[in-house]
Amino acid sequence: MKISFENISGLLFVLALVIGIAACDTNNADDEATTAQFEVTIENTGTAYPIIKSGAFDTGVNATEPGGIGPGGAFEFEFTAPVGARLSLATMFVQSNDWVYATPEAGVALYNGDGSQVTGNITAEIDLYDVGTEEDQEPGVGDNQVLRQSEPNTGPVDDNNTVREVTDSNLPADEEVIQVTLTSTGTYGFRVRIENVSTASTLQTSQGDMPVPLSPGAWLVHSADQSSLLYTEGEADYGEGLEAIAEDGNPTELAGNLDAETGITVPLSPGAFAVYSGDNPIFTSGQPAPDNGLEAIAEDGVPTTMAAALSANEDVTASGAFAQPVGASENGPLLPGSGSTYTFSFTAEEGDVLSFATMYIQSNDLFYAPVQAGVDLFAGGTPLSGDISSQLRLWDAGTEANEEPGIGGNQVIRQSGSDTGPADDNTNVREVDDGFEYGDVESHIQVTVRVIQ
Repeated sequence: MKISFENISGLLFVLALVIGIAACDTNNADDEATTAQFEVTIENTGTAYPIIKSGAFDTGVNATEPGGIGPGGAFEFEFTAPVGARLSLATMFVQSNDWVYATPEAGVALYNGDGSQVTGNITAEIDLYDVGTEEDQEPGVGDNQVLRQSEPNTGPVDDNNTVREVTDSNLPADEEVIQVTLTSTGTYGFRVRIENVSTASTLQTSQGDMPVPLSPGAWLVHSADQSSLLYTEGEADYGEGLEAIAEDGNPTELAGNLDAETGITVPLSPGAFAVYSGDNPIFTSGQPAPDNGLEAIAEDGVPTTMAAALSANEDVTASGAFAQPVGASENGPLLPGSGSTYTFSFTAEEGDVLSFATMYIQSNDLFYAPVQAGVDLFAGGTPLSGDISSQLRLWDAGTEANEEPGIGGNQVIRQSGSDTGPADDNTNVREVDDGFEYGDVESHIQVTVRVIQ
């Protein structure tokens, strides 16, 4: 599968333009107190996924068990998708050796240019492809075709092993066999219906007329910059399971491989940190977000206001912003799979506590931060060193209503402008618990502390 960061880094570049703060460091330590200099490293440990949603369709509407569909039958499946997403799918032309009805390499757009959902008949964007894995026989007649073969995956190898469009003029037109329609099920929701519109005489062969069954298949939703995820025209099949659909109508292998590449790619934003004693200056669980810039980080990944507020707080002994990934030439987010990190350093004394905030970018107003009490930098009187990820939580700032992660149009990657979206009914900062799936904290972020002096 091909993976691209262009869409994410391009859409988030605006964050880099508004962040101009370098981490600052102050130290009010008493000469007699135990002090140490610390360095903190924040790493994005998440996975970069090329696919947003995926699955298999294997049971016809009103059917009680998996199987293909004949004339009048239909498959249906539903999903949610962000604006700009595209749909790809494949189902077998069952009266063949290795042909599939499939979307183009780039998929089919789910949204129009104005952001409205595409609905209605999209069959014009579906074509019949030869996957190039098995030698072709006369459609509806060959003994190595799934309805007549002795066992799965039989038949000699095709001399031309490339995926290409089927151009046989004796075949029925695509729209005489298959009809694919899109229906809206909500603001970001879609239902796909794949209907078999063939009849008993649609396919004309040397042994008489017959219908064209359609097999179970697989589907995926992906961004516009991720193409050729099912196949590349003019190249050999990827060997990831499309052959099993094209030859035997079995989507299990492909759906499993797609699932392994499916998920939400979550960058981490620039953020701000504070070293303090006393009350947490960044947030208080169970109370509304303070007017200190937390909302700007949680909604838009911009730490400027918070860094300034912390610098002016008399109870904060060290503070600053982390905005530029290590090795980068400019400010920006941490992308998963890139190995990039933020680091910042400070001097602290016994009794000091660390807290910070960085945005979970595929959200409306969520941020990673330590537990409410912060991280004790001198537990037991010894300067802290090691992995502190277990002390992190995913917090909801309570400033904006939550949408499905990676899908919502009011989330920073997709919103029309900063600070957009309806207000949250619950205005308190709290650990996120909205019914959506975010994954374990440590699957997205790792934070380590080490003593450097």
